[in-house]
Amino acid sequence: MNDLFITVKEKPTPEEAQFITGSLKEFSEAHSETRNRLELAIVVRDSESRLLGGLRGVTAWKWLYLTHLWLEESARHQGLGSRLILAAEDEARKRGCRYSHLETFSFQALDFYLKLGYRQYGELEDYPPGHTRFFLKKSLE
Repeated sequence: MNDLFITVKEKPTPEEAQFITGSLKEFSEAHSETRNRLELAIVVRDSESRLLGGLRGVTAWKWLYLTHLWLEESARHQGLGSRLILAAEDEARKRGCRYSHLETFSFQALDFYLKLGYRQYGELEDYPPGHTRFFLKKSLE
């Protein structure tokens, strides 16, 4: 075999990124059903069209993965966060999803997600240092 060279770098070239990601995707889909990955975004605006927050996620392999939820301070404690999550879950069901999962940190919204029916299935202590990262999931059926 030819000599092999391993290079550590901060950021891959577009070609390297596509090769790694695309190859793994091909391999994974050859061993499972097609993932049907679709992005999802739900936004909140006030009457003057000012963006106050929203939610981002993806649906794939019959799962909803909630990646981001943010509301400006003025939009909090009005039930908007719950409405965003429930709207995302409804859309996920329409897309054929059976489950939802997300991650949150100890300085974020663990109790909020638990009240919405999410169940903690894992945690990573001291990530970031002094805090805990929680992994949660929920059945949508």
